[in-house]
Amino acid sequence: MDGVEVVRLDAPRTKDVGYLRRTAAELLMPFAMIMNLRRSPLAQVRWDGVVWYSPSIFLGAVAQWIKRQSACPSYLIVRDIFPEWAVDMGLMRRGLPYWFFKLVERYQYSVADTIGVQTPGNLSYFGRWARRSSRRVEVLQNWLADAPDIGCSIRVAEGTLAGRTIFVYAGNMGVAQGMDILVDLAARLSVRKDIGFLFVGRGSESQRLRDDVKQRGLDNVVFHDEIDPTEIAGLYAQCQIGIVALDPRHKTHNIPGKFLSYMQAGLPVLANVNAGNDLLTLIERERVGKSCSNHELDTLARLACELVDEHSVDFQFSQRCRSLAAKMFSPGTVVKQVIAAGVRGRAPAVSPSPTRASLGRGNEKIELQREEA
Repeated sequence: MDGVEVVRLDAPRTKDVGYLRRTAAELLMPFAMIMNLRRSPLAQVRWDGVVWYSPSIFLGAVAQWIKRQSACPSYLIVRDIFPEWAVDMGLMRRGLPYWFFKLVERYQYSVADTIGVQTPGNLSYFGRWARRSSRRVEVLQNWLADAPDIGCSIRVAEGTLAGRTIFVYAGNMGVAQGMDILVDLAARLSVRKDIGFLFVGRGSESQRLRDDVKQRGLDNVVFHDEIDPTEIAGLYAQCQIGIVALDPRHKTHNIPGKFLSYMQAGLPVLANVNAGNDLLTLIERERVGKSCSNHELDTLARLACELVDEHSVDFQFSQRCRSLAAKMFSPGTVVKQVIAAGVRGRAPAVSPSPTRASLGRGNEKIELQREEA
């Protein structure tokens, strides 16, 4: 696939299932991957390195198995500090389930030689883990490869939002995003007939948010189901401003992947995130949008209107966004950094992907991708 040899490993289903079933499936997932990898044509391959991505926190076992089989270095890319964020959100108490997940989390970290986090604000969380001389924690920026515009099944110009300045949100609509304030924002700005809101995706809160919009009778909001990732560039080409939302209860730092995709598409952002998030400083410093952390509707509405007005006269907005994407979120930069970390142990030839566990074999690239049964 695209010049890379890919091995797909069946694993239990973890999407669109209940929490208990998902937990059981994720617990079994690495062992299903190990079993199916041992049955594959690559069972006897010795790897130069293993790179894996969290979430999920349950992939430590398969990473450890590969690491032991090949006596190779390992690199863990952490983008979601779980279960801490679930406690912050009130989704979990520090009871038995928390300590179970905490043990799984600590085991995964113990497998890694190097851990890459996405913002400086998360470095302190791994301070104790990094005390061992053989371990290293560093900032590894998120990344996004160039995506061509191949069109999109959603056609804004043919819908009720035609002719408006479009605020778009594309991604998961769950508890962690705290999107109720975005519906409140749409209601507050419903008098502005030049502004529309487009929400695309799925998640645990999606239907409730749709019902809320319908109950309020908002004609400036449109929901669409999740689209194929290849259509995202075509979707953003029809919009003017991207939305980033994080629940205020978050205490860890997070730069959502959708922020990168907005930058790549040249869309300035309206961000409503948790206090202290590194994204606040980044947006202000690079002048790529407006952001707030007080989660007050008056503030968010004022910033949204200011952003619409500035976007109509500041023709450098899109260029600043694209320049930031090229400067900070280039896949090539990430590849060099991960390889440099492997050189400190034994150099892995790797090309990490946010949706795959990536492995290097000599000068070739192999990617192991789990497939849900």
